[in-house]
Amino acid sequence: MQIESIEIRNYRLFRHVKMDHIPRLCVLVGANGTGKTTLFDVFSFLKDALSMNVGKAVSKRGGYREVASRGFGHEPIEITLQFRMDITGKERLVTYALKIGNDRDGRPIVEREVLRYKRAAYGAPYRFLDFSCGKGYAITNEENFSKPDEELDREEQELDSPDILAIKGLGQFDKFKAASAFRLMIENWHISDFHVSEARPSQEYGVEEHLSTRGDNLPLVANYLFEHHRDRFDRVLDSMQRRVPGVSVVEPRQTEDGRLVLRFQDGSFKDPFIARYVSDGTIKMFAYLILLNDPKPYPLLAVEEPENQLYPDLLPELAEEFRDYARRGGQVFISTHSPDFLNAVELQEIYCLRKENGFTSITSAHASPHLRALVEAGDLPGYLWKQGWFDQLHRNPG
Repeated sequence: MQIESIEIRNYRLFRHVKMDHIPRLCVLVGANGTGKTTLFDVFSFLKDALSMNVGKAVSKRGGYREVASRGFGHEPIEITLQFRMDITGKERLVTYALKIGNDRDGRPIVEREVLRYKRAAYGAPYRFLDFSCGKGYAITNEENFSKPDEELDREEQELDSPDILAIKGLGQFDKFKAASAFRLMIENWHISDFHVSEARPSQEYGVEEHLSTRGDNLPLVANYLFEHHRDRFDRVLDSMQRRVPGVSVVEPRQTEDGRLVLRFQDGSFKDPFIARYVSDGTIKMFAYLILLNDPKPYPLLAVEEPENQLYPDLLPELAEEFRDYARRGGQVFISTHSPDFLNAVELQEIYCLRKENGFTSITSAHASPHLRALVEAGDLPGYLWKQGWFDQLHRNPG
């Protein structure tokens, strides 16, 4: 499942932006305050709106006027995603459109929620889910592509509240296949908020299959890979040995009182170090490798500025790890300020954010013929960005 386009209206810095032809590895660049974090927050907002409801997701961010673009708190927020998804053995380009506004009492509600895709190669997309203010319909036999539109079973539904997403309620039922698949995709998005300090402490023994967004269960996940997916753990260890100077062994160890600690062996010393005594960069690289070697890649992985606390020479290798993760089935969004990281990615994987008159625009670096010509001539994207060549994207993108 891959997001191919995102269109956002009236969400904080994004008065109106659209990203098309999004690759499986998407790298965002731009000055501080241009909206890279805001784009990741759009993903978090959709996930919060699904797990809680729209009202709580908005409240978590300070209220509707704080979420809507400054000066446009009276207008609705709109988020539209297009993504490829397998439905009953056929790949479809699905569109999900969400429009959020306020009711008469100023409470956030779902003004419109639509899920649509084409049933055949030709014709307009068909709406398999269409809700407004908590009421609407969904198609229950959408997999019967041979049936004419009028023979599809349309089931009217009313949600408990107008701020609940229809994909949350209907997505729990297998008969609403598109809604169920889309709900599952959002639930499994991973927006990283990694903190080195939280990854260091030892933990009580337990089972954790996937790294948390903050990384605080790193020893448990490492132990899970060590015990149940030894090939993936050995790949992590091999990468650490090749890319982090001095590290020869990384292993999880259970203490006598039942806690789990990570121990790192430096070839220069006889005894291993526990995690609290190794560098921040070593812990962070190990955590990224654990995350990127998850046996079940997240459908969407978003990571802000992975270069922080890492030696620059490690960044090209880390970029390749992210690309390998994307090849295995995940889609990766990364924000960066590092020319070294940009030098390791393709021009068509880079999107540039720029803020003018208080709002942000997003442009594909590949849209510039001049940038394409420079890269084809041998220049590297990171150096071009550092020298200011990306600035002309917004003056003359085509």
